[in-house]
Amino acid sequence: MQPEEIAEDVSDEEGDVFIDSEDVFAEVPDDGDHLMDEDDEAEDGDGDLPPEGFVVKDNSLQHFTTHSGSVFAISCHPTEPLAVSGGEDDLGYIWDITDGEVLVKLTGHVDSVCSASFSSDGQMVATGGMDGKVRIWRRVGTVDFRNWEFLTELQGPDEVIWLRWHPRGTILLAGSNDSMVWLWQLPSGNTMQVFAGHSGPVQCGEFTPDGKRIVTASEDGTLMYWDPRSPTPLFKLSPQDARFDLENITSLAINASSTLAVVGGTSGSVRVVSLSKGEVVGALGGHAEGDSVEAVQFVDLAGTGSSPGVVVTGGTDGKACVWDLTTMRLRATLTHRDAVTSLLTHPAPKSHLIVSASADNTLRTWDARTGALVKEHTGHRGPILSASLGLQGSVVVSGGDDSACLVFTTEVDESG
Repeated sequence: MQPEEIAEDVSDEEGDVFIDSEDVFAEVPDDGDHLMDEDDEAEDGDGDLPPEGFVVKDNSLQHFTTHSGSVFAISCHPTEPLAVSGGEDDLGYIWDITDGEVLVKLTGHVDSVCSASFSSDGQMVATGGMDGKVRIWRRVGTVDFRNWEFLTELQGPDEVIWLRWHPRGTILLAGSNDSMVWLWQLPSGNTMQVFAGHSGPVQCGEFTPDGKRIVTASEDGTLMYWDPRSPTPLFKLSPQDARFDLENITSLAINASSTLAVVGGTSGSVRVVSLSKGEVVGALGGHAEGDSVEAVQFVDLAGTGSSPGVVVTGGTDGKACVWDLTTMRLRATLTHRDAVTSLLTHPAPKSHLIVSASADNTLRTWDARTGALVKEHTGHRGPILSASLGLQGSVVVSGGDDSACLVFTTEVDESG
């Protein structure tokens, strides 16, 4: 590996300041959104669930029904009205979310496409499959985004579980079923690093938002923090470490300042980890014991990205728990009738809005400040397996077990 290949994107300046464990518990100025009490949670968090047998209205703007099996992955383009989806039919599609038109059929996989996403600049698309293939497409021309060409196939993983693009560069990270994590540079397709150290499937992983580090977590209960230029982790937490036993780790998120990670596991437990100290600085316990925590997202209520902030955790118990990390207190509990499968947070200036997707066939937009339900999104005929925000958060696009992708406005009216 050539270290200089990644230096431009992940250079680590001397003197970077990270918060320490004391900072996690520091007081922040009162911004006027007060903690809810338990009665408020009970009243506002249930989302006015419809009775059994209720015929659900389809309030989507657009359907995409070209897939012939479950849709496991969906990702919206960072600026254009486009989505890429991948599914059980071994295919991916780039399509127009305004009219459902297929722009490109993404072929070449021989097993389910379980990950599909646009690069941060929107110039490339990656698909990852249970066949171990990672395939890359590239935009053609500069006039529009309607023409794409196949670029290369990346080799290495046994079975791809997830893909993540670098937040600023054309660098791609993949977690594999064989306990390995792969890092490639595009468009060359060169392997930059292979990270070994987990002993089970690598269920989740992320670049830190500053692009300088990588966090991965595995079914074996371990979390590792990496410098992308080195095959040796900066630190490792395992079930043998005090306070970190989560059983299998299933979900991961990193705060905007790249100082904290929050991880959830199959035990229903959640841990807050200081990335500067390499230690657990908090434990969150709002989910039912034994119900897996399937999704984690940070919410920047202050709009600054600097405070420990608020995090939302979603579990198979149907709960989305909103936590204040300054106090480690539960702010609100949002509920679905079945497992929460995905959580999304809006960009500024509406960073207080979150969207939850569920196996109860619905998505819901919530106000994280109060726990109030803003809008319910209905129309799927089966569990929702994936979701992504598009057009600066004004729409949410979902993929379901019913083979359909649906497009919804995230709020009751677009001016709201």
